[in-house]
Amino acid sequence: MSNYEVPKVWEWNQDESNQFGNQPVAGSRFEQELPVGDQPLQVYSLGTPNGMKVAILLEELKEAGLEGADYDLYKINITEGDQFGSDFVKINPNSKIPAMMDYSADEPIRVFESVSILLYLAEKFEQFMPTTLAERTELMNWLFWQTGAAPYVGGGFGHFYNYAPTKQEYPINRFTMETKRQLDLLDKHLADKPFIGGEEYTIADMAIWPWYGRLVQGELYGDAAEFLKVDEYKHLLAWADKIQDRPAVKRALEAEYKNIK
Repeated sequence: MSNYEVPKVWEWNQDESNQFGNQPVAGSRFEQELPVGDQPLQVYSLGTPNGMKVAILLEELKEAGLEGADYDLYKINITEGDQFGSDFVKINPNSKIPAMMDYSADEPIRVFESVSILLYLAEKFEQFMPTTLAERTELMNWLFWQTGAAPYVGGGFGHFYNYAPTKQEYPINRFTMETKRQLDLLDKHLADKPFIGGEEYTIADMAIWPWYGRLVQGELYGDAAEFLKVDEYKHLLAWADKIQDRPAVKRALEAEYKNIK
């Protein structure tokens, strides 16, 4: 039972702090000068599931020997508010990681939102994306599914189960049910195919693995894997292990772990 009474009009209590410095206003909060390295692609990120997506694709492009895929990776500490600095906000006005600048073009191109970066790089290098209409559409189905579904896992289940200052039965039950439904969906989908899009490894796998693969492998939200009984999802677990065994994925994890510190 909660004693909270919903006010008629919500007002921001500026005396209350939160883990990620969220406020009900957008825009930069302080002057900032981000580092810029020598590589054509400059990535500003952190080792979260969304951050890992981009590092995985970049390492896969390097593994494939693509010229122009070299990148510099810089840490944006979202718990200290780096994402609200002036330079970062110029790249991503929404103040979320990851964000990227491509300096290989005549005019530098900014790219923000993790799946937008995946699509940009896949199209730029013509890799890890099918070309037929049917296969490309199936890829898009799963990319858009991930962007719409993962907030229930991270902002919903992960927040209330692992980060919220108090344990609350209703939100934990609500988001656990939805998270398990999504895990079951992926498990059934992968029962008769090796990868998310079908026979070929694509950016759909790179987008979904850091969230759902890492969750069932016990790498997200403390002991959440045991709580969610992830052993039920054998096809999803097999796929998750297969992705993690890829050399480029291992290098991406190493890069992002270094980026966390």
